[in-house]
Amino acid sequence: MKTDIQIAQEAQMMPIREVTAGFGITEDDMELYGKYKAKLSDELWNRIKDRPDGKLVLVTAINPTPAGEGKTTISIGLTQALNKIGKKAIVALREPSLGPCFGVKGGAAGGGYSQVVPMEDMNLHFTGDFHAITSANNLLAAMLDNHIQQGNELRIDTRNIVWKRCIDMNDRVLRNVVVGLGAKADGVVREDHFVITVASEIMAILCLCSNIRDLKERLGKIIVAYNMDGEPVTAADLKAVGAMAALLKDAIKPNVIQTLEHTPALVHGGPFANIAHGCNSVKATKMALKLSDIAVTEAGFGADLGAEKFMDIKCRAAGLKPDAVVIVATVKALKYNGGVKKDELAAPNLEAVKKGIVNLEKHIENIQKFGVPIVVTLNSFLTDTEEEYEYIRSFCEERGCEFALSKVWADGGDGGVELANKVVKTLETKKSEYHPLYPLEMALKDKITTIAKEIYGADGVVFQPAANRALKKLTELGFGELPVCMAKNQYSLSDDAKKLGRPENFKITVRDVYVSAGAGFVVVLTGDVMTMPGLPKAPAAFNIDVDDDGHITGLF
Repeated sequence: MKTDIQIAQEAQMMPIREVTAGFGITEDDMELYGKYKAKLSDELWNRIKDRPDGKLVLVTAINPTPAGEGKTTISIGLTQALNKIGKKAIVALREPSLGPCFGVKGGAAGGGYSQVVPMEDMNLHFTGDFHAITSANNLLAAMLDNHIQQGNELRIDTRNIVWKRCIDMNDRVLRNVVVGLGAKADGVVREDHFVITVASEIMAILCLCSNIRDLKERLGKIIVAYNMDGEPVTAADLKAVGAMAALLKDAIKPNVIQTLEHTPALVHGGPFANIAHGCNSVKATKMALKLSDIAVTEAGFGADLGAEKFMDIKCRAAGLKPDAVVIVATVKALKYNGGVKKDELAAPNLEAVKKGIVNLEKHIENIQKFGVPIVVTLNSFLTDTEEEYEYIRSFCEERGCEFALSKVWADGGDGGVELANKVVKTLETKKSEYHPLYPLEMALKDKITTIAKEIYGADGVVFQPAANRALKKLTELGFGELPVCMAKNQYSLSDDAKKLGRPENFKITVRDVYVSAGAGFVVVLTGDVMTMPGLPKAPAAFNIDVDDDGHITGLF
């Protein structure tokens, strides 16, 4: 069986200008990065911005398991299938982070015959967006420390600095560092921290801004520290906004590449859903809606994380209204949630499916809370049985969901025609009554509790002292009416990664809270979730190489 990278490298790519031509995008509308990738210009947006929107379909999933669910693969395969049945469809995805590429998870280009290409470019340096974000983040950090060194006119309290440096790599030793060691001229000694680039507030800002002006306004609101009186000090106070925006002026433009079946794919931005808001850029999604009949987009990890943030943060900020949601699962993943060990998932086991399907059930209920119609799809495996399929189909249909098998990994768009038809049927026969989960006027504590109870199924929330102090202060500073972005492990509905299925009788522990004022949300840290991951004992980097001809191997 061919690997994903072998399939991608054997694909015959078309020049990107030919891929986009059928969607009314000319070469003059693009800024080319070689033959196969480009950025879409502001001039294109200005030309199409008054067109009516197409339909918006969100792809989400159950909680991820070691068996894999294939959410990005489904997003791409569904888009290919929609084009096969006569619909103009574009997929809008996030860019992969280098950290997972070299760690455990691998890349994010889809899989099998439902991938976007050039796969290696997208998973590695791509068009430099993440480098620009990292540079802008660290420029602000440098200007902050320089301001303190040069006399500290703003009276910054060096014990109350909240801005962190970032790097797009899993590097645990950078979580807690000391800077400024050496001579007096080397800076003020203080404790500092790094986050992975996808957790940087600048990543969130890039993904939520609408244009350069909005970008600069959001950058200016970033809180970097507090002064001796406890008042916020911002990036605007440090006079860093113009230079940061200059680094980001190209990064805010959406990227376009192609699927293996030569349909356009807009790939832009990449916040993680477990530690950030988990959605691709507003600019890319809105552009896809103007250029297509159906725009397919995805949100990271399970519906408890990415989909909730898509509904409560991204849609609210951008004025988007999703028309349908596709929830992705696999028979193996349901068995895993039913208590089957990873090395035994291939064996037929209907009882385990019945036990583990409660995880899918909870995610169906969660999406229904937002008033959006649902299609459930299973990524098909040879080890699945018809009996397992029929049980899951009946389970979903009894709950008002359409159901379809997907074989897009093996068969590309052809393997997604059943799913595409069910999505079109849903769009044509069921009206979305989208609404957020909570009103912005609700107190921050109540928003957090609402998500914990309604989405996670918790009995309540335990707020640790640091979290209580932070919530009180943020409310006093005027941030009480912002939405909340929950930082939670992705593997469980609870804040304990080991609790699979549909946990009951648990509480969510909130250990700290901080505001991302430029992004426009309050980040809530639960459990032991990390904003700087580490590498495993045997990272994926062990298997990645490049031969004498420049061909990359081992990337997945």
